[in-house]
Amino acid sequence: MADVDNTKLEIPDFVDPGGYGDVSGQMAVPGTVGKTEAEEYNTLDEPVRETIMRDLRAVSTKFFHVLYPKEKKALLKEWDLWGPLILCTFLAMMVQGSEEVNKHDGGPEFAQVFVIVWLGAAVVTMNTKLLGGTISFFQSVCVLGYCLLPSCVSLIFCRLILLAQPNRILFIIRFLVTCVGFVWATFSAMVFLGDSQPSTRKALAVYPIFLFYFVISWLIISHNNV
Repeated sequence: MADVDNTKLEIPDFVDPGGYGDVSGQMAVPGTVGKTEAEEYNTLDEPVRETIMRDLRAVSTKFFHVLYPKEKKALLKEWDLWGPLILCTFLAMMVQGSEEVNKHDGGPEFAQVFVIVWLGAAVVTMNTKLLGGTISFFQSVCVLGYCLLPSCVSLIFCRLILLAQPNRILFIIRFLVTCVGFVWATFSAMVFLGDSQPSTRKALAVYPIFLFYFVISWLIISHNNV
């Protein structure tokens, strides 16, 4: 019987016995390619200050795209609700009046403005989805919330105008400023949401958006106390 050769067989380097290749390394973040880009999104060892500053830069970038709505997918790629929350809180704080004033003129309170904004955005979003919109629920809410920025800017100007003695001319100026914010907000929202709607149903999608920002503008122009 021939002796069995127990010499260890040498496998060339280019042969992969399991067929899996090199499986060493870190798990990649979805949407990134390579270790370097994945590490940029790893926030486990990142200082809190850097995380906050990165989020603030992302929010400010979206604010810029609302004021200059040229890139149609700027608010849809990486949606967030930080901007809408900031604008909604600012709007509610500025529009609400004191308890004594609210008792006389029926002005809105903080919670009422908060509910109007978020409930209105949810209703408009549901209408968009029912009409066959291709974007997600939170993407639509993100766009509607960020596009409140022109209305909030017009609110600031109206509050500055109210510091002077109220008269008819100042009211006309406030009205014009509010109209500019209303048109700007509606136009920005349509730039970002327009392509998500079927071409035959865009008019049905525009009307609720128009009403949403009209109600916000009405709250701004009807606010008379400083």
